Amino acid sequence: MTKLIVICGATATGKSGLALSLATRLGSVILSADSRQVYREFNIGTAKPTLAEQKLVPHYLIDICNPTDTMTVADYQEQAQALIASVPVEPILLVGGTGLYIRSIVQGMKIPPVAPHYQLRSQLESLGQHQLYRMLQQVDPTAGQKIHPNDPVRTLRALEVFYITGIPISEQQGENPPNYPILQIGLDCDVDKLDARIHKRTEQMIADGLVVEVEYLCQKYGADLSLLNTLGYQEIRQYLAGEISLNEAKELTVLHTRQFAKRQRTWFRAYPQIEWFNADDPDLVEKVWQRIDEFINCPGH
Repeated sequence: MTKLIVICGATATGKSGLALSLATRLGSVILSADSRQVYREFNIGTAKPTLAEQKLVPHYLIDICNPTDTMTVADYQEQAQALIASVPVEPILLVGGTGLYIRSIVQGMKIPPVAPHYQLRSQLESLGQHQLYRMLQQVDPTAGQKIHPNDPVRTLRALEVFYITGIPISEQQGENPPNYPILQIGLDCDVDKLDARIHKRTEQMIADGLVVEVEYLCQKYGADLSLLNTLGYQEIRQYLAGEISLNEAKELTVLHTRQFAKRQRTWFRAYPQIEWFNADDPDLVEKVWQRIDEFINCPGH
């Protein structure tokens, strides 16, 4: 039976490096769980594994979507589940910081197959959150009880699904957990040390050519491409437009990355199944390896 090992945690905690060490030792493969690494040509700013790293260990779910297309959680789940069922090695490593991607696999989320409809969203958003929430309570009272009145993202998504399918999102959701064993490893570290890691990684991305990458993407796809509004790309795009200096772009990237990491930590901490390890522990690889060895060789698994 397939065994799945999840390596998750906030950005810059060293998930990819740990996964590479473990996969090499296990003779395994890595499935990316990163919502931006699925897009081709977005490389440096997404901390995508290098070609050399991808040669060391087979990586999947990277570079599978054009930047002008949209990869939904349902799309990701379908491809990931197919790979888990077909890859002839085990255990398989699922690695990344996109909580919804990971949750879609480990909990078998039932996801309405509705891609974002931007024209509909724009029309709905113009009504304001108060009015949208009242609409949600009318068309889907069950979702209205679960979604906070001040949560515009989930309110909008619930209405979008209802108006496109005619079926309340609450009737389309649920879970169908997989029947294979799963070990979830989380990486975390002291906030000050994480800040230092984020600073270092931002500087490294600039040194590796992030400005040239963003300039190329802007020229090829236009500066209004939605992916260029994401972390790291938005700030450099503002620099290229002459709105801010390069130092300001770096500072903003660090600030926004810290805020993003805080949200990631909050998300992952809500799941008690995750076993946490200190990302700065000098014996991290050996300690995680020991836990994996127990998982693989446990009679119950």
